[in-house]
Amino acid sequence: MSHIENAPPSPAGFRIVDLFAGPGGLDVAADVLGHQVTGIEWDAGACETRNRAGLDTFKGDVREFRASFFPRAQVLTGGPPCQTFTVAGHGAGRRALDDVLKYIAQLHEAVRVENQEWKEIFRTWHRISRELRRRELDAKKIKNRKREVEDLRAAKRKSMRSRLVHLGHSTEAAKNILKKLKDPQNLEFQDYELKGLLKEFSDLNDELTKLKDEIEELGDERTGLVLQPLWWVIERSKRPGSTPYEAVILEQVPTVMRVWEEYAKVLATLGYKTRTQLMHTEAFGVPQTRRRAVLMARFDPTALANDLHPGRLPKVSESHLRYQPRGAQAETLFPGASEQSDAEHPKDSWVSMGKALEKAKKIANRLRLDPEVDLKLDPDLAFPSRPDFTVISNYGTGGDPKMRGRRDHDTPAATITGKVSRNRVVRKDNGKNLDRFTFPEAGVLQTFPVAYPWCGNDVPQQIGNAVPPRLALHVLRHVLEPNLNEDEARDRLNQVTTALAIWKPKKPVKTREPKDWKEHPLADRSPLPLDPEASSF
Repeated sequence: MSHIENAPPSPAGFRIVDLFAGPGGLDVAADVLGHQVTGIEWDAGACETRNRAGLDTFKGDVREFRASFFPRAQVLTGGPPCQTFTVAGHGAGRRALDDVLKYIAQLHEAVRVENQEWKEIFRTWHRISRELRRRELDAKKIKNRKREVEDLRAAKRKSMRSRLVHLGHSTEAAKNILKKLKDPQNLEFQDYELKGLLKEFSDLNDELTKLKDEIEELGDERTGLVLQPLWWVIERSKRPGSTPYEAVILEQVPTVMRVWEEYAKVLATLGYKTRTQLMHTEAFGVPQTRRRAVLMARFDPTALANDLHPGRLPKVSESHLRYQPRGAQAETLFPGASEQSDAEHPKDSWVSMGKALEKAKKIANRLRLDPEVDLKLDPDLAFPSRPDFTVISNYGTGGDPKMRGRRDHDTPAATITGKVSRNRVVRKDNGKNLDRFTFPEAGVLQTFPVAYPWCGNDVPQQIGNAVPPRLALHVLRHVLEPNLNEDEARDRLNQVTTALAIWKPKKPVKTREPKDWKEHPLADRSPLPLDPEASSF
């Protein structure tokens, strides 16, 4: 049984459904604020971490669920997969973005028609879903064929190498000859058998190029996932017998901002005040430079917006200064970074890696004495004592793999990604290697609690994909507690930030399966009318 059913009441007490919930970055922040969260997550490793943290979780594809499954949920949150739009400089990423914007426009057109019947709105979504499903199935078939062609091509290459060796070439010479296969038209053989193998290899190469073009044309099968939160909001707003979510919070990489801006137009039509904001994580106390595109919305039917004058929520105020690399011009790096503070409420300095890890080690030593906490790792191993250090990124700078990004201990970390465990950590004074960051250390740089129970497969990827909980604290507090004045909001944030650092896992829970939704506390036992054409899925 999940703690969601027995959670004590809080000043806000919202019931939240978190789509694409990951290991629980937003969820642990919501828990600290006193809300009840149910997450939906497909990754087995992230679900395992969530289970040990005591976070209520359904394991499965978000598309297996519907907003109507959880009518008692009051808030929708989520961060749909972003890889679709982050293919830097590649046509597939731009095309996927254009496709999503087109589908959002179609949904907007359907909901903005006055007195539009639900069945007509649903048919629009059904048509979009069927098109995306068809493209997904076609892409899977082509990808399967692509793998077959790649295997066949590898076999031909191996046969050519064996034939070259048989004809008297050394193994190394054969490898050097076959390096020209990158452009098989420039390679010629006198041997009849080699000529045949080369022709077959070249034909497979041509087929592979065509298959890649077809896959790019069909787009990424994850594209449709980006539309899911919008459809959940529309369903709760327009389906007979449903009530709108009181608030919606979505976040992703900066590339998704255009999607959130179009989302905001639809939400305004549905009666929401909205705000999109590009947030710099270090400006909210996260010891890491990272930018996130955030969409916030609060239902307010009295301020029903029109297209020319949409209702707006205020921005989330930054609590810390933005990081400026030594000698850099703030205006060049971050627009608006020069607007650092005001005399009445000066901002705190950004938080460095060294200070964050030092504080975490002290908390870990205190928690070691707490019989309710099982850290699994000795604090000295989870948070080893480190001399002044420099982190050398796994990524190259400016496309040059030899130019690795570097950050010293007295600065915020660079963006924590799924490759965080590959970053080198060296002594600042002599460059000698130190142990790389442990999972708890990497989690703390994302502002997860010291005692967060990381487990399951590919923990670095879980950490890198997560919403920084401290950023989530600011956003959730801002949207769900809008009536606090400036001083009250500051006191509230100080309180919950302290609580987040010393948060302890609740009793472990079991993952729920999609079929279990009818028995969930957020479900309603009285069924809503069936959707038209629903049986067609």
